[in-house]
Amino acid sequence: MHHKGVSAAVTAVTTAALLVSCSPTSRGGGKISDGGIKLGVLTDMSGVYSSRVGKKSVAAVQMAIDDFKAKYGDKAVTGNISLVSGDHQNKPEVASTQAREMYERQRVDAIFDVPTSSAALAVATLAQQTKRLHFNTAAATQDLTGKACNRYTYAWAFDAYMIAKGTGGTVTQRGGKDWYLLYPDYVFGQGMQTLFSSMIKGANGNVIASDPTPFPGSDYSTFLLKAANSKPRPDVLGALQAGDDLVNLVKQYNQYGLRDKGIQLAVGLLAEEDIKAIGSKSLQGTVFTTAWFWNLDDESRAFAKKFKAKTGELPNFLTAANYSAATQYLEAVQRTGTDDSDTVVKALDGRTFSDAFARNAEIRAADHRVTHDAYLASVKAPGEVTNPDDLTKLVTTIPADEAFEPASPECDLT
Repeated sequence: MHHKGVSAAVTAVTTAALLVSCSPTSRGGGKISDGGIKLGVLTDMSGVYSSRVGKKSVAAVQMAIDDFKAKYGDKAVTGNISLVSGDHQNKPEVASTQAREMYERQRVDAIFDVPTSSAALAVATLAQQTKRLHFNTAAATQDLTGKACNRYTYAWAFDAYMIAKGTGGTVTQRGGKDWYLLYPDYVFGQGMQTLFSSMIKGANGNVIASDPTPFPGSDYSTFLLKAANSKPRPDVLGALQAGDDLVNLVKQYNQYGLRDKGIQLAVGLLAEEDIKAIGSKSLQGTVFTTAWFWNLDDESRAFAKKFKAKTGELPNFLTAANYSAATQYLEAVQRTGTDDSDTVVKALDGRTFSDAFARNAEIRAADHRVTHDAYLASVKAPGEVTNPDDLTKLVTTIPADEAFEPASPECDLT
C-alpha cells in the first residue's frame, strides 16, 4: 500500500515535536506536568495490521493535536503538545517494554491505538501501574472493559461483541443457518469465536465446525478444503481474521471456488484497505459490522477529505477513532486545566458526545467502554462503485444502546 503522504505527515510530526519541546507553556496556564502534554501512539508499523493502523494512526493523533491548537490558540492550556510513536510488532512483551519506556522515561501522558488484544492488555497493565492513560482504539478484546479493566484504560472504538452481534446474528437471521468458523489462534480470535457461536445459536443457527488458524497466517488451504468437502456442507464460512490474514484467506476462498459451491462468506472485521486489496468483485454483497466508514454521512466525509488532503490516504474507522480519542482527551485537559490522570478521568467519565468518529457516544463510567452507534454495512458490487474509494454502503444503523453489551460485573475501576 502506498504510504508516501502518510510518511511525510509522520516526518512532520517528528519535526513539530522537536520544535514544540523548546517552547514554553502557553499563556492559557494550567497545572501541566513535565512542561507540556505528550501523547504516544503504540502501534503496528511493520506487521499484518500496519496498513490499517501504523502511520495512519500517528497521523490521526497529530491531526487532533493540530486541530486542538488551531481551535484554542493562546487560550490552550498549553502550547507544548508533542507526539512520540513506537512499533510493538504485535507482541505483548514488546508492547509492555515500549509502554514502560513511554510512560516512565518519555513521560507520555496517554497512549493511543495498540492493536492486537494481547498487546493491549499488556499496555493496560502498565497504565494501571504508572497511573497514566491508555486509550485503546484497535483491540477487540472485551477483557479491557471486563476482568482486566482499570481506572486508567478506555476502550474507544469497538469490541468483539459489537462485531459478533452485528454480523453473526444478522447473517443467520437472513438464512445462513449452518456455519464453519475460522478464527486466529490468539486472544482476539478466541473471543470472537465464542461470541459468534453464541450469536449464531441465539438466532437459531448452528456452528457445524470451528477451527483455530495460525497467527499470522498465509496458507488456509487445509481449512478451505475441509469446508468444501464437509457433510453437511456449511451455508456460511465465517472468517474472523483481520488485516493481511483476512486478505490471504479471502483470496484463497475465491481460488477454491467456495462461493460457487454455495458457501457464503461472512467476515468479522473488514476495513477499506481489505476491500481494496481483495477487490469489490470478490467481496460484493459481503456484510460486515463497523464502527464507522468514511462515506457514512456529511461529517464523516468532511473528516475523510481533510485527512486525505494531509496524508494522501483515506481514513478507516481506526483512524477516525484515534482522532476522536485524542481530541476528547485534549478537551478534557483543557476543561480541567491539568493533565493529572485522576482529574482527567473524572472529566471523561459519563460524558456524552458526538464527533467526527462517534455518534450518540457516551464514555461509560462503570467500565470505560465508549458506547456509540455501530453500522451494518455491505460491500458494493463493481457496478455500484462510483469512484475507487466508494466501496461500502450502509445497510442499517445499530443504536449505541444495542451495539454494546451492558457493563460487566467483573469490572472494578476502584
